[in-house]
Amino acid sequence: MDSKLVLYNTLTRRKEEFEPLTPGRVGMYVCGPTVYGDPHLGHARPAVTFDLLFRYLKSLGYKVRYVRNITDVGHLEHDADEGEDKIAKKARLEQLEPMEVAHYYTERYHRAMDALNVETPSIEPHASGHIIEQIAFVQRILDDGFAYVSNGSVYFDVEKYNAKYHYGRLSGRNLEDIVANTRELDGQSDKRHSYDFALWKKAAPEHIMHWPSPWGEGFPGWHMECSAMSTKYLGERFDIHGGGMDLMFPHHECEIAQSTAALGHDSARFWVHNNMITINGQKMGKSLGNFITLEELFTGSHKLLAQAYSPMTIRFFVLQAHYRSTLDFSNEALQAAEKGLDRLMKGIETLDRLQPSATSTVQPAELEERCRAAMDDDLNSPMVISALFDWVRTINQLADGKESITAADLETLRQTVHRYAFDILGLRDEKAAGAAAGRDYVTPLVEMLLAIRQQAKAAKDWPTSDRIRDGLTAAGIRVKDRKDGSDWELE
Repeated sequence: MDSKLVLYNTLTRRKEEFEPLTPGRVGMYVCGPTVYGDPHLGHARPAVTFDLLFRYLKSLGYKVRYVRNITDVGHLEHDADEGEDKIAKKARLEQLEPMEVAHYYTERYHRAMDALNVETPSIEPHASGHIIEQIAFVQRILDDGFAYVSNGSVYFDVEKYNAKYHYGRLSGRNLEDIVANTRELDGQSDKRHSYDFALWKKAAPEHIMHWPSPWGEGFPGWHMECSAMSTKYLGERFDIHGGGMDLMFPHHECEIAQSTAALGHDSARFWVHNNMITINGQKMGKSLGNFITLEELFTGSHKLLAQAYSPMTIRFFVLQAHYRSTLDFSNEALQAAEKGLDRLMKGIETLDRLQPSATSTVQPAELEERCRAAMDDDLNSPMVISALFDWVRTINQLADGKESITAADLETLRQTVHRYAFDILGLRDEKAAGAAAGRDYVTPLVEMLLAIRQQAKAAKDWPTSDRIRDGLTAAGIRVKDRKDGSDWELE
């Protein structure tokens, strides 16, 4: 491998050169959705971010085992061992079995991911399918003395763990600050300390989802599934653990603590976190009630939406910002992404129609160097897109005869553009796909009008030619005249 991929490691708070633990192979675990509602725009960001990393690692020649979990049990309403299981609550309200709810929304999630061109992971384990492994993991922590049983539940002893290790390494918190900002228990809790967290919860009589365990009927704590399933499929040490920044505390912090307590060492070497999508500066999420589902985005049916946005517009919108920066939702930003994507796809269409010349006045190797450097620098997708846009200008100059390119260089340019736009950024030409499926009615109509306009120009019928151009412009379609005809793009 001649790549020098550098990733920002949340655990060390610096960029580090990525070298897998096993040469040529990468193990990556990413926290997937809790399946109790439709996937929303906030879910699109981690999905696209880690799809980008998955695609790039594979493009570098690594054999990647990508594990993304499905949380279908144990995630309580308040994320802190309180409240009702989110899926069980949904099942109770809708008078369904919990697994009906989980299956329905898992399928909805998969369909949305397919629309966004997110590749399926290597393994997609469900928390409910790994209860045995989670019970065994809890027992290891108990055996090592970092947990205690209380009234049928098992809690992690944060104070005891912190005396040997350091609780708060990932989030930058220390136990003293956590204690100072946590209310004292009122004597009604089974926990010894308010900051302790559940590894296994005793099921109340009315709780729908529960399993037998050495400590009685119950269900695993939310954090436990990731420790158990990541080590089962990737081993006790693996390369990358990913997820949204909102999971850093308490979920990932607790996961590090329980894994270290059981194994005696860190499990993941790199912790990679994407930042949030916000609406008016506030995190988008189901719990806040300010989310827009992906289906609403695709259909334009939400009150905040000025129009429908295609799946590739959403993907492009996400990729235009670096994964560690915040990304604020607005119709203006999505409309800009739509125009930018259309411009890029038009450039690729033009590239695929170019004819070679005897000499080259351009150097396509420069595009590969820029894109490779950008991706190696912590997956800098905005810089990849910027480089592609610069070359769209060059492609248009080639089409206009202002620059020239040999057959060998043209093939290099085509391969590079297609590799980064389609294989690595994961974009799709929706217009071409729609035309192939018989769903795109705009393209053939515009092409027909441009053909009539070309005939008018050949006949020097300038009023007809101008009328067609002006009509298309009024409809939001910009016409570009070239030496061999006309092209068009959305305004």
